[in-house]
Amino acid sequence: MKHVFIINPVAGSRNRTKEYKAKIEQSCGKRRLPYKIHVSRSPGDCTRIAAHYAKSGENVLLYACGGDGTLNEVVNGAVGCPNAAVTVFSGGSGNDFVKVFDKPESFFDLEQLLDARETEMDLIRCNGDYALNICSVGLDARIGTDVSNYKRLPLVSGFGAYAVSTVVNVLRGIGEHYVVEVDGQRFDQEMTMICVCNGSYYGGGFHPVPDADPTDGKLDILLVEKVSRLQVPQVVGKYKDGQYRSLPHLIKHFRTEEIKIICDRETPVNLDGELRLAKEISFSVAKEKLRFFHPKAASLRLPELEKV
Repeated sequence: MKHVFIINPVAGSRNRTKEYKAKIEQSCGKRRLPYKIHVSRSPGDCTRIAAHYAKSGENVLLYACGGDGTLNEVVNGAVGCPNAAVTVFSGGSGNDFVKVFDKPESFFDLEQLLDARETEMDLIRCNGDYALNICSVGLDARIGTDVSNYKRLPLVSGFGAYAVSTVVNVLRGIGEHYVVEVDGQRFDQEMTMICVCNGSYYGGGFHPVPDADPTDGKLDILLVEKVSRLQVPQVVGKYKDGQYRSLPHLIKHFRTEEIKIICDRETPVNLDGELRLAKEISFSVAKEKLRFFHPKAASLRLPELEKV
């Protein structure tokens, strides 16, 4: 079994390549494990490296060394290859996907990651790409994909960068017109945003659907009606804390396998923090599953709310 570490030097607030290499060399050397270290040089490089090993047919463990965007790239390189298992050796600004586990801090500890067990995860298929955690369209996608522009500002944390991006994008405009087909219903109207959840945390602290389960074969989808600027603080606050049920007149929730969206023009689409542009968007539960390995001490959090 080969251990392949794929380091993203631009993940997070600073370059952690030297720290990653030192920890990998110490832990794997001590255990005499066969390993390789790769450092990405450009966007998409993590996907290319992961695909090279995943498609070799050799049993391989792929470690995404970075945050949620790095994990997304590695997952896209491993999809469809049952010989490859994936994890994240956390070091990004948000590190949100691992919060579905009861001990997310254990993903920062390589010694614990080397003593791992697997959980089979669902994936979101979006047009020709895949996501593991949360996707979105609308105001939320513009906010999420702009976060990287602010996360390296002095004194700006992961959530701070999200907050700055929120203010900037709210000032740019809130509602857009979409035609949405979901769960046998059709909506032709302006909306503030659309969120598609497999995991339950993103944006450095947003927790929109606390009972989202990345193993249940379903997507949790929130459609947020167009709101005014005055309503944004209330709606975003409830949305952030997973209290969408308290605003049924503004936020509709669906648990289903697919959603289709038609936009008036090419629109930003957020895939685990990665940006895509599309006019027609299809999200669905992918037929492929992901072998995700994690520290033995970490277990998936059970859904806190009754599924309906």
